Amino acid sequence: MLVAACSIKGSPGVTTLCLALAATWPTATAEGCVVVEADPAGGDVAARFALPATPGLASLAAAARRATEADLVWRHAQTLPGGLSVVTAPPGADQARAALAALENADLLRRAGDVGTVVVDCGRLDPGSPAVPIVRAADHVLLVTRAHAADLAHVAIRDALTRSISGQVHMLLAGLGHSTGEVEQEIGVPVLARVPEDRRGAATMAGEVAPRGFWPARRRLARYAASIAADLAALTPPVPATTTDDEGVPAVGDDMHTDPRARVNGQAAGRRA
Repeated sequence: MLVAACSIKGSPGVTTLCLALAATWPTATAEGCVVVEADPAGGDVAARFALPATPGLASLAAAARRATEADLVWRHAQTLPGGLSVVTAPPGADQARAALAALENADLLRRAGDVGTVVVDCGRLDPGSPAVPIVRAADHVLLVTRAHAADLAHVAIRDALTRSISGQVHMLLAGLGHSTGEVEQEIGVPVLARVPEDRRGAATMAGEVAPRGFWPARRRLARYAASIAADLAALTPPVPATTTDDEGVPAVGDDMHTDPRARVNGQAAGRRA
């Protein structure tokens, strides 16, 4: 499964969420779960955990010119405390964008998602972002935003872009703000969950707190991440849209706007706030 997470405005914690989801992913696959930093603004994980510059996204992009095996992604990952695999991006925007451009498209990540679970941190979603092909190729797209009016306004502005995504689009609301029902009515995208503020849990994922077993399950963020990961793992990836609108952009199928909670026995409904 290929899962892309992105923000529309600001920094609502997409990288932390990606790490949390992957660390608590419930299903065991042939290759396991890996996080790929694909933020065009540059990566944070290497600096957070004092990891070397390579291997990472740049070495993966270089290797992809010569090899196409699905497990290539895991071969260019580093291991965080506790065993989580992460393909780290260069910290500089120029280097990160160059690495994403060298990947050319999302085919390699798509193949990796067929043999394991790939959670991609795509950073801020802008029409010109080199991470857009990854978002469009994903089975599930997580739009992470705060639930305040200013943040939600930017989600509406990006509507044309999100309508070109063939996978299922879900919103994750970070922290307090407008109610879940109000957000769904205004934006028209189902809210999969609200993610509470948990500074201690976030600090663990940022490498600022020495963890016990890396990911303490008692933290609120861990519990919510595990529940969200379980919901996503239980969903069947949608069939990509085949029709186009007047501008030649893939049209959104009805499945994109179907509330995924109806297909996971209402598990996510219990988290609506």
